[in-house]
Amino acid sequence: MKFFAPLLLVCLWVFPAAAQRIVISGQVVEATNGEPVPFASIFIPKTSAGVTADADGKFKLAVAGTPDSIAASAMGFATQHRRLTDAAVQTVLFRMKTGGVALAEVIVSSRQPENPAFRILREVQKHKPENGRLSLKAAEYDSYNRIETSLINLPASMANRKVIKDIRALAVRQGAAAATDTDAPLPIFASEVGSRVYQKNAPLRRREDLMHKQMRGVGPREGSVLSQMLGSNFQNFDFYLNWQNVLGKDFISPVAEGGRGTYDYELQDSVFVGKDWCYRIGVTPKRSHDLAFKGTIWVTAEGYALRRIDVVANPEANINFVSDLRISQELTSPAEGPGLPTRTKLVLSVRPYEKQAAMLVRFTTVSSNFVRNQVHTESGFYDQPIVSSLMEPAEKGSGSDLLSGLPQGGAAGGGYFDQHRPDTLSLSERQTFAVLDSAKQLPSVRNVLDWVELLVNGYKRVGKFDLGPISTVYSRNDLEGNRFRFGFRTTPLISRDWLTQAYVAYGTRDGRFKYGARVNYIAERRHWTVFSGEFRHDVEQAALLDNDFLDNNNLFVAASRWGRFRQGRPVLRDLTSLSMQRDLFHGFTQTLTLRYQNVNPLFDIHRRTGPNGPPVSDEPSSNILQLSELVSESRYAPDENLVQNENRRRAVGLKRLPVFGFRYTLGAIDWIQGNFVYHKFNLSISHSVSVGYLGRLNYRAEASYIPSALPYYILKTPLGNQTPFYNANAFNLMNYFEFVTDRSATLRLDHHFEGLVLNSIPGIRALNWRFVATGNVLYGKLSDRSRRANGNTSDLPGPISIPYVEVGYGVENIFKFLRVDFIHRLTYRDTPGTSNFGIKVGAQFRL
Repeated sequence: MKFFAPLLLVCLWVFPAAAQRIVISGQVVEATNGEPVPFASIFIPKTSAGVTADADGKFKLAVAGTPDSIAASAMGFATQHRRLTDAAVQTVLFRMKTGGVALAEVIVSSRQPENPAFRILREVQKHKPENGRLSLKAAEYDSYNRIETSLINLPASMANRKVIKDIRALAVRQGAAAATDTDAPLPIFASEVGSRVYQKNAPLRRREDLMHKQMRGVGPREGSVLSQMLGSNFQNFDFYLNWQNVLGKDFISPVAEGGRGTYDYELQDSVFVGKDWCYRIGVTPKRSHDLAFKGTIWVTAEGYALRRIDVVANPEANINFVSDLRISQELTSPAEGPGLPTRTKLVLSVRPYEKQAAMLVRFTTVSSNFVRNQVHTESGFYDQPIVSSLMEPAEKGSGSDLLSGLPQGGAAGGGYFDQHRPDTLSLSERQTFAVLDSAKQLPSVRNVLDWVELLVNGYKRVGKFDLGPISTVYSRNDLEGNRFRFGFRTTPLISRDWLTQAYVAYGTRDGRFKYGARVNYIAERRHWTVFSGEFRHDVEQAALLDNDFLDNNNLFVAASRWGRFRQGRPVLRDLTSLSMQRDLFHGFTQTLTLRYQNVNPLFDIHRRTGPNGPPVSDEPSSNILQLSELVSESRYAPDENLVQNENRRRAVGLKRLPVFGFRYTLGAIDWIQGNFVYHKFNLSISHSVSVGYLGRLNYRAEASYIPSALPYYILKTPLGNQTPFYNANAFNLMNYFEFVTDRSATLRLDHHFEGLVLNSIPGIRALNWRFVATGNVLYGKLSDRSRRANGNTSDLPGPISIPYVEVGYGVENIFKFLRVDFIHRLTYRDTPGTSNFGIKVGAQFRL
């Protein structure tokens, strides 16, 4: 009995310990970008306990006892250990770094006369009419879209900045291992959007009704154009199409007709995807620099439908700034009808240069509740691509600009998706969201957000006003000298329906004050009915006055203020205008403008004189023109996506169909002694066309007709270029005012071969240069009537007897930004003061 008590005491200590059970769950991700590591091995060192992670890197392991650590290993990664506690339930995040031993490639060859994958791909093409989503008349479904943005590969200089340290410290306080390490992805922004998507085919029309939205971190202001682009409307991949446009680049689909010219295929296995027995086929690009994918596709054995695709953009593809591009998509079973995407994932890593931080963006779209072939016949149902039923931001603010106006709810005070998320967050994502919920309150983070707004939009938010744009604050030219400009615009915090813009400028050389103001009133949003009024007193270039199809681009306006301003024939113009704009039907926008212009030339006008010196009788007594005009402008872009916020609208996305523009001007001019009525007509067609392996062709055709005789500096002046810089909107070897026309036709061609030509040249291929070709043609004339009305002045050019033609070839993507064009002038080669060959340098941003 004397040993019974100690024995009983030992048993009380030992048996509970032996019976203790610990449940460990978590995820295995890559350290550099947070992407899951599929099928990693999870184990307790020095024991037989272990488990294999799933395709998303998630795992769950139950072990007996109290192990002190757990480890993870995967092919191509160094084994990693994590300490454990004695808690009954624990979560562990493994951030795997590259290392370890990778197996060499194993090639299995077949003695069959044909690769068995080829037969399957032929069947995919044969059955595409019944399997592809375009075979449906219409489709609609619920869509949940999540976007997560973070910084990766931060250099030491950036990692030591205050904003970075503040977020890291916050992650430590939150216990978020996903962001605590110095080399871990640094979360910046996350959004979740719930919507109902409607798509009609033939013609292709798409509408997305935004229902719920939740934003975290340093993202765009609620209600901004970018915030409306966070739904699924812009991640709509369809790999049945031969060419897949990603980031403006045309990638050839792995199941495209003729794909065998780009890809090597390998039939790897047969597996179940859901309830469908599928062939698993590996795809690899034949050439390392092609715009192609590497990865795996799954094709159903019955019906030969594309069931799943998991691909990575060719790492050596000729595409700028993108260091990682991955697309994964799973489609509905063919038993339910033509395939619609149930889950789509896009991972994009953008890095300006090797030694700079990269931005990692992860898009996840989950779709459900599909309805096929139900076409909505309500009038105008598909006219607006994005319809928002979200609450509008409070005008006086409710704290954060990021979260004001969002649907909130839930017992815990969280957002809508905290209680109704249709997709399960990984451990890494849950930790990231926890950090972002608090990061927006950090002063250093708010300061960074303000600077991002300034750099991206060109305006600095100060109270209820936006100051800018910054690109026009200062310029220098040979007329004004140093030009200083201050401008502002109102924000929706003042009014959602009224937008006011104003500026004042001063030139140190000409000593003139210039100023202008514009007011827009949005009367109705469904058809975007807008009334506008404007007054402007400023110096302009006559060479740009009648360029009716210039985009409203702040950068172009700013660039036109630099350099040799006098070569464009400067004028001092007072402009007063009233206009109304309305969408009459989908894609068709009509604008009516009533305007008055007082144009005072600031250059010498040479006149033909009579035999004794005085001016001839048909010449005006003054050079100042007083123009009263009614302008009707129509624009038709049938597949353009127009996204609107509270008081502005802009086009986004790729347009597959041409854009047509027509402008008619009815005017009256104080010419000679009384009013003189005149007419102007302009027509334009522009388009960007994919030509498959040959790259992408951009063309623009324009025609102009002015049946009335007018002063030459308000006729049509083809835009020349006497600078060393390339201008895509100009004739680059033409002098200013070398030609003046009252009827003309122009064609501009700009063909980008991507890497087709230069990728095949050893040594050049590593530079990622791209070949480009251009062609510009002008044909027109200046009528005898217009010449007589201008007194046959010596300023008028000679007659145009044959078309003006210039062609060019060059290299773009030099240092990822520069473009050099070698241009030849093929006609009018004997014109004095012109050059028949020129080299132009330009800077551009192209992926």
